[in-house]
Amino acid sequence: MHADAEALYREFVAAELHSLLRTAYLLCGSWHTAEDLVQTTFVALYRAWSRVETWNDPRAYARRTLTNAFLSARRRRASQELLFAELPAASGAGQAAPDESDLVERERQRELLRRLPPRQRAVLVLRYWEDCSVAETAELLGISTGTVKSQTADALCALRRTLAVEAAKEASHD
Repeated sequence: MHADAEALYREFVAAELHSLLRTAYLLCGSWHTAEDLVQTTFVALYRAWSRVETWNDPRAYARRTLTNAFLSARRRRASQELLFAELPAASGAGQAAPDESDLVERERQRELLRRLPPRQRAVLVLRYWEDCSVAETAELLGISTGTVKSQTADALCALRRTLAVEAAKEASHD
């Protein structure tokens, strides 16, 4: 890789690291695994950089590579792991620390997301956290737009069922 391309690659990595790390964490629910997924993504991106740097949106390539790495890792895993996420440390001076109820709610949402099958989780993360369109999500995952729509609907239905069950349990305890 020539010096200019390497400089562009380094700029891209610096600019996208936190965004890709957040997306990876939402996909897998573990900071350690998220870091591994992002590292895998950046290695693949480095290998393909001579082609990717000329594209309009190298970020799309990185997101697709990240999502494929997550789905591939899930398929390879012989046994299901039980993942427990850590709350992220507050960073940045001058930022108010989130109150405890916000942290509890965020962790609850992450847990609900982790209960979904990997493909449904990937669709929701790309559609609602990464703000990708149906067409972009389909392209990133290598599936049809109809599959994106049905996976989204199935995932949202599963989340609603889980929330209804939890609400019923809470109501019965009161």
